[in-house]
Amino acid sequence: MKFLDEAKVYVRSGDGGAGCVSFRREKFIEFGGPDGGDGGRGGDVWVECVEGLNTLIDYRYQQHFKARKGEHGSGRNRAGGKGEDVVLKVPAGTEILSEDRETLIADMTTVGQRVRLAKGGNGGFGNAYFTTSTNRAPRHANPGLEGEEHWLWLRLKLIADAGLVGLPNAGKSTFLAAVTAAKPKIADYPFTTLHPGLGVVRVDTREFVLADIPGLIEGAHEGVGLGDKFLAHVERCRVLLHLVEGTSEDAGAAYRLVRTELEAYGHGLEEKPEVVALSKADALDPETLALQLERLEAETGERPLVLSSATRQGVTEALRALMARMDAAAAEAPVERVAWQP
Repeated sequence: MKFLDEAKVYVRSGDGGAGCVSFRREKFIEFGGPDGGDGGRGGDVWVECVEGLNTLIDYRYQQHFKARKGEHGSGRNRAGGKGEDVVLKVPAGTEILSEDRETLIADMTTVGQRVRLAKGGNGGFGNAYFTTSTNRAPRHANPGLEGEEHWLWLRLKLIADAGLVGLPNAGKSTFLAAVTAAKPKIADYPFTTLHPGLGVVRVDTREFVLADIPGLIEGAHEGVGLGDKFLAHVERCRVLLHLVEGTSEDAGAAYRLVRTELEAYGHGLEEKPEVVALSKADALDPETLALQLERLEAETGERPLVLSSATRQGVTEALRALMARMDAAAAEAPVERVAWQP
């Protein structure tokens, strides 16, 4: 299944059914009076957060979603039936944005959450509704109200506790494969990872979700390489694991380049707590390792971790450092849970 994290859709709720103009025509019932029923209400368009989905690929092939119209009223005071609703099913972490791609309509973060995107039109009143003491035989009825229509953007932001960032070939996919059951593509060339990946990490009887995104290069915020569009998937993370390739020319410069791109992207990523680690330590001799650690420490202001996903050197320590940062972040800024209203 292909990964798609953004889609544009058109939604339209159903029109309300028209009211009916009718009179009783029964033998032996004189002056039977009006008996036109009301029209049915048009169907609504809903979005629902469901399990088992991790992409918006379904909305690549179908962009238009229209609810059914309400049925018209009929004689003998029979009201029209309500139009059938349409439900858009999305994975957890999906944002619903208006056509301007800025106004947030809903943030679908909990399985089972439902939000109405377009309300169906009310049905029109039949002529029986307009009967009064002075107007015993009304000969008019209301048409149904029109439904609502919108163009909307669906944007998926993966829900993970920690996120991996770094330059291409920094060892992010290798690290994800080493600590989770995920099987990302791993190769010795840049941009092996073309879409985000998730994995569940288990360490010291605890679990958390780790997200891997494609690597950043200089100018990513201007669209260079794969750009910075995948950074949206680490916006929800509480902590970042910044992997710096030990075999790079200058570990300090590599770290500074990624931090520059995070700051250019914004959205609070540059303020998230991070754990910095020098990766691929197994490929370095002691002198080069010491030099790269010195350069990286000069940029970060603290001693970075040393790890090798191939030999698992320092892997457990990195995971425990992530857990400690996540606990500290949760203690400083507890998540505020707002009761959702349908």
